[in-house]
Amino acid sequence: MIGLENGVVKLIPYTAKWEQLFTEEKALLQSAIGHYVLDIQHVGSTAIPGMVAKPILDIGIAVVSFDEARVCIKPIEELGYTYRGEFGIPCRHYFVKGEPRTHHLHMSEIDSPNWENHVLFRDYLIQHPELAKEYAELKLRLADRYSTDREAYLDGKTAFIERVMKMARGE
Repeated sequence: MIGLENGVVKLIPYTAKWEQLFTEEKALLQSAIGHYVLDIQHVGSTAIPGMVAKPILDIGIAVVSFDEARVCIKPIEELGYTYRGEFGIPCRHYFVKGEPRTHHLHMSEIDSPNWENHVLFRDYLIQHPELAKEYAELKLRLADRYSTDREAYLDGKTAFIERVMKMARGE
């Protein structure tokens, strides 16, 4: 149902099971770190009904302070996650879980661009099915072309994501 080998790009059709798996993982996270966080949300393509996606759950966690959130690292690691530091995005605690990979966890300050972008992009595509369809078609083309080059796949989505974010912000 979920899980993808490192470096591989493979998309599968949406399944409501992803939401159930997120709900179960959220309960574990809430139990471990709930008193330190402001919000836990299902983000990324598996959170958009009908969207094809890599079978990896993306979880966003909002905190007040990046530095104070360090107290969450050990409890999250105890749930089977591996901490990867900021991993290229300033003031984000990034974790991965599973072999093959099943979860990506992004912990950011609630007023950070990283948190806002995850939630805004997801919500905008849910509210605009024509854009969601366009995004799905782009993802399928890129996955076909770059099935073993995740970086190229991600780079190929950048212009679309930037365009949607401008639209979502009313620019």
